Parts: sequence; structure tokens; C-alpha cells
Amino acid sequence: MQDNNVYQNPLTGRYASQEMSYNWSPQRKHSTWRRLWLALAESEKALGLDITDEQIEEMRNHLDDIDFEAAAAKEAELRHDVMSHIHVFGELCPKAMPIIHLGATSCYVTDNTELIQMRDGLVILRVKLLKLIRLLSDFVMKYREMPTLGFTHYQPAQLTTVGKRFSLYLQDFMNDLSRLEYEQTRIPFRGVKGTTGTQASFMDLFNGDEEKVRALDRMVSAKMGFSKSVALSGQTYSRKADYHVLTVLSGIAQSAYKMAGDIRLLANLREMEEPFGKKQVGSSAMAYKRNPMRSERVCSLSRYLMNLPGNCAQTASVQWFERTLDDSANRRIVLPEAFLTCDVILSLLGNIVDGIQVWPKVIAAHVAAELPFMATENIIMEAVKAGGNRQELHEHIRTHSMEAAKTIKAEGAANDLLSRLAADPVFSSVAPRFGEILDPKAFIGRAPGQVAEYVKEEVLPVLEQRKDLLETGTVEEVRV
Repeated sequence: MQDNNVYQNPLTGRYASQEMSYNWSPQRKHSTWRRLWLALAESEKALGLDITDEQIEEMRNHLDDIDFEAAAAKEAELRHDVMSHIHVFGELCPKAMPIIHLGATSCYVTDNTELIQMRDGLVILRVKLLKLIRLLSDFVMKYREMPTLGFTHYQPAQLTTVGKRFSLYLQDFMNDLSRLEYEQTRIPFRGVKGTTGTQASFMDLFNGDEEKVRALDRMVSAKMGFSKSVALSGQTYSRKADYHVLTVLSGIAQSAYKMAGDIRLLANLREMEEPFGKKQVGSSAMAYKRNPMRSERVCSLSRYLMNLPGNCAQTASVQWFERTLDDSANRRIVLPEAFLTCDVILSLLGNIVDGIQVWPKVIAAHVAAELPFMATENIIMEAVKAGGNRQELHEHIRTHSMEAAKTIKAEGAANDLLSRLAADPVFSSVAPRFGEILDPKAFIGRAPGQVAEYVKEEVLPVLEQRKDLLETGTVEEVRV
């Protein structure tokens, strides 16, 4: 039962997927602590310490049955979260109790667990990002030839295509995927480094046998799925690692905000709308409204996520000597929330792209309203080819354009520039060809080809290489 008298984090209670929520849950965290203690004991035994098979089996049998109430009671007594869980684990494993956490410091379980959670969190985000890229690649190919009004400074500019515009978002997310996969391979494991990173306690355990201490570090890292650990650490791994990972998540948020922000503007223009449920309410007061709620949520959460790397930068910079504890409370909030937020953003974007509604006739009407102005240079060139004087033609078009623009703004009338030009004798040679000259597809340049080439050469090979990943992950309903 939810306790409605205490604060509930909306990221877990309202937005994020079960998969990502579990990754940062107390159960995942503390069961990973126990797996780390088991890996340490197994490796120490294999290297010659006096640890029995019975002790190892006892630990292995109690990796997930965590009594959180007992741990909380013990922590209230000891004022130390790691020691409280050692005691609770030890009560389940009385024979193993003497060797649990042997030679280790608290950061052996806390730091290594957080690195595992970040690694596995990136796996979840990678799948969602790939699925979004696949949806976007299908969308841009479908609409690569549809002319639409381009904007610079949010003022009408030369035409582009719907697919070309969205291919810019696709390219941003492709870059984000490259960064994510790069950092995924670089996430370090703290390994077995001891209290201040010198491995002194393990040198004592192995009677100064440096090779065995090095082997212990390698063995534990391998058991937890890492090919290597950091070469050097203090008590903690360098907090710069957190910063590097969160800059990737921030990059995804930047791309997400750009796309969702543009979709909000397009919704205002009625050119596109995000999915809207059959009984969905857009406004409590204005029943007719279809607010872009998903896109607004993406922008809201992206703004939050984009600000988190700065926090990590400060944490990395203020760690005194081998470590201070002022990083701990901060990172308990920042790391999970960064991953949970990014998870929600990618889920929302996938839902938006998968069900987005495009309104071709509205898009065409906006093109038709502005194209006569944009086509004036083409009209001049065609009239010159038919024997006209370029300077005279330019002056006539300038005059008619000013009058047409004045009529649009002063009277709210439609753009009548073409009818004005058609009635002017200097354009009589080309007026019958205005329809041909003003074909919107004549003004989109190589946009369709650019999109097709990018998808074929850059996107599809990446999706093909990762096709197995695209079949993984869970599908959860997006709560609007």
C-alpha cells in the first residue's frame, strides 16, 4: 500500500519504467552488495585463504532474501549502512559471518554497485535509444519528399521536407548513441582496492604476496562482468566517471528537448499532433484543446536532466585527498534520478514518434501561402529566358510583393501575389507556367536524397549490427 502521508518521487511513482526503477531499487542495490561479498570470498578462497565451501554455499543461498526492516533497525543502532547489512547478512549465514567483507572497505560494495547500476542502466537506455532511432528512420523515409515550410529565426525561409527536418533530430540521436556506446565500454570497476586504494589490507591477508592481491582484483572484476578495474583509486573511484556518464544522458536530453520543442511549435501550427487518447482530456476548462502534453513533459524533464552534469562536476572537484563523505548523499539522489529521467524521456519520445499525426493539407496550405514570395527569383529567371529585362522585372516584382504583403497584414487576406503578377503584362510570357514554376518539389533541393542516403549509409548499418538488441526490453504503457 502506498503511504500517502510521505513524499513520493514522481520518477518512480508516475513516470519511469519498472525495468529502470528496479535497477536503482534497494533490492537491486543490496542484493548486489551480497553478490560482491560472495565474489570476494570465492576469490579469496581460490587464492588460498581459509574459507570453506560451506561458508561460500551459505552466502550463495541468501543473496536475495533481504530483511530491510532488520537492516534499518541495525543501522539505527550502528549508524552505518554497510555494517548494518553485513550483520543482517551474517545472521542468515552464521558460518560465513567471520569472513564476510574480509579485507574490504565500505566503498568496495557501495562504489562497485553504483558502477554496476550505471553500466546496466546504460544497457536499458541503449535499447530504448535504438528503438527511437528505428522509429525515426522509418518516419523520415516516409516523409522525405513532403515539402514543408522551413523556418530560420522562426520566420518563413526556403522549403525543406518533413523527413529532412526530422532527419536532423535522427542525426542528433545517432550521435548520442555513439557517445553512449563509447562510455558504456569505459565505465570502470573500482575492484578490490582497500581503504585508501593501496590494497594494504589485502597485502596483509596474503602475507605480502603482491601477485595474489593483483589476481584478487582481476578475479572479482571478472565475476562482476568487468574486463578490468581502475588502475588507481583513493577510497573511491574518481567521481569524474559519474560526470562522463551523465554528460551522455544530458546529450540525449538536449536532443530530446530540440525535437519535442519543435513538435510543440508544429502542433500550434496544426501541422502535426502527438498521439491523443480517445478519452484523453486536453484541458480542464477548454474541452476542445489537444495540448502536446507528452512533448511538454519531455521538455520539462530534459531541462532537469541537462542540469545534472554540473552537479557531478562539482562533486568530482571537491573530493579532499583520498575521499570525503560529502559526495554520498548527493550521489544517492543524482545518479538514480539522472537514469530514471532519461528512461522516461526516451519512452515518451518513442511513444510520440510511433503515433504522431501529420496533416499534409495544413502543411501544403502553409507552403502555398509563402511560396509565391520565395518563387519570385525563379519567376524572374524564367521571364528573362523568355526575353524580359531583369531589372524591370525585379522592380515590378518588388512593387507587387510589397502590396501583397501589406494586404495580408492589414486585411488578413490571402496571398494574392501570383494573381497580381499574372495581370501584369511584363509577366505575360511566363504567367501560364506559374503552376509549373511554383511546384513545391522544385524548391526542396536534395532533401529527399540526403535523407535516403543518410538512412541507408549511416542508420541502417547501425540498426542491422544491433538487431538483437532491438528485440529486447519491455514495452510499457506511457502514462500521460
